Order: sequence, then structure tokens, then C-alpha cells
Amino acid sequence: MIATLITALPGVQTFAAACSKPTFFGLVPWYQYLKLDSSCNVTSFNDPNSIIGPQSGLLLVGLAILDDLIRVAALVAVGYIIYGGIQYVTSQGSPDATSKAQQTIINALIGVVVAVVASGLVTFIGTKIGG
Repeated sequence: MIATLITALPGVQTFAAACSKPTFFGLVPWYQYLKLDSSCNVTSFNDPNSIIGPQSGLLLVGLAILDDLIRVAALVAVGYIIYGGIQYVTSQGSPDATSKAQQTIINALIGVVVAVVASGLVTFIGTKIGG
């Protein structure tokens, strides 16, 4: 009941909509790990001491971009799994083509695992540094 009253207040829904972090194919926005104020403005670059250092805004933006690149690499690896599956199906029992397709699938699976672990690590570091 209280939640219904709070969400019925004007401004609460617009705040939630304005501060939501939109994603495109699961990619994070560049400001993912930066601190935002109540108006959803980035505050990490206001302090001149926070531009360089362990909690710098540039480092956090770089981590968000790196996280996106790793997620794109995972999507490419999934594409290679599909490509290897098509190669395997169309190999028609040829030992060379079958082994090549299997190797493509194995390498792509290794790539997916590495990308998932790396993305988790970057997300962990970004949230710990960004706060």
C-alpha cells in the first residue's frame, strides 16, 4: 500500500525513468560506474582531484568501455559457435571437415568462458572502485 502511494507521487516515476541505465544488446552505458546526483547528472568529473587516481572518472569510463568490448567479444564467440555447428552439420562425415568444425566450436566455447569471466571481473572492479 505504501509502495502504491509512493509511486503515485508526481516526480517519482520520472526520476526512476530518468536515472535508469538503458542497455543495447546488454551493453552498459559509458557512465555505468560513475556517481550520479539526484538529478541523474554525473558528479565524478566535478572534483579536479578525481580525474587522476584510483577512483578517477576516466578510469571508470574506461572500465565501462572495456566491459562493452568484452561483451561484444562474447557475442562474436557465440556467433562462432553457431558457425562451427553449421560447419559440423555440412561436413558430410569428412574427417578433416568434422575435426575443423569441432575445433572451431571448442575454441569458441573457450572464448565465451574467458569473456564471461573477464566481464564479471571488470564489473566487480568497476563497482568496487565506483562505489
